[in-house]
Amino acid sequence: MIISKTPFRLSIGGGGTDLPFYYKKHKASLVTSAIDKYMYISVNRRFHKGTKVSYATTENVETNKDIKHPIVREVLRFLKIDDDLDITSIADVTSGAGLGSSSSFTVGLLNALHVYKGEYISKKMLAEEACYIEMDVLKEPVGKQDQYAAAFGGIIHLKINQKGAVAVTPLSLTFDTIRELENNILLFYTGYTRSASEVLLEQKNQAEKHYDKMNYLTKIKEIGLEVQKALESDNPKRFGDWLKIHWDLKKSITSKMTNPKIDDWYNLSLQNGALGGKIIGAGGGGFLMFYVENQHQRSIREVMKKEGLVEFPIRFDFDGTKIIFNSR
Repeated sequence: MIISKTPFRLSIGGGGTDLPFYYKKHKASLVTSAIDKYMYISVNRRFHKGTKVSYATTENVETNKDIKHPIVREVLRFLKIDDDLDITSIADVTSGAGLGSSSSFTVGLLNALHVYKGEYISKKMLAEEACYIEMDVLKEPVGKQDQYAAAFGGIIHLKINQKGAVAVTPLSLTFDTIRELENNILLFYTGYTRSASEVLLEQKNQAEKHYDKMNYLTKIKEIGLEVQKALESDNPKRFGDWLKIHWDLKKSITSKMTNPKIDDWYNLSLQNGALGGKIIGAGGGGFLMFYVENQHQRSIREVMKKEGLVEFPIRFDFDGTKIIFNSR
């Protein structure tokens, strides 16, 4: 048996510019991170004939080409694996919550299956293979942020050129800045799940039709660079200030980014001392992230609890995807 452990993603600044429709014209720049919430995937050779795939549901198939889970089917095809397998996934977070679960699943599955084949490949190769499966094979309207955050871990800057080549640079952060970020970032689950693909496709359509909305993404890219400067100069409070500007721009791109209830919660957070915040991921649901200094955290927590939102404490993960068990 082989078990991989792959972190989920928390976007920091510049998200959305990693989508092909944008970086192929304007290049991309963003800051992203991995957190201590994980996707676990186990792979084991079966004694019985056929493959069993267990996730939210369970599939038993005679041949791997009949697997309905698109990522599992296409990864097995890509790696030319025809063996009878038992593949199981367990996640700390539900899908559709905006933390990049699909990409964490893809990266973790690739990692486990490469090791199953006796192959050990780089984190960059894992990220690129995951991008290929999701973007080129399955034609999902996603970008390259989630796969790289899941593969590399840490708090990283991604630079994507017009051909899609990605340069990864870890941010140069002090321990105090990292700890302040972990203490002051508050995540609350909205209870809404949504299809990231639907929101991202709408974002693409709007940006391609309207020049001003494409320009909003360029401004978001610039905010990502400002966030990087703030964090590397030990000024995480400035990151909180940029969050509000970032969110206002994201909302301007598509109406699917938010809804009246999310707007109410967001306004309540600002009224109770949050410097800024945004919906994590594509938008429309999932997690609300706020930057709240210590003196206001109790008030924010009480307000969000009354509203029925569940807090989700996090720390950063600096390992990225890894194999935590290998019986072979």
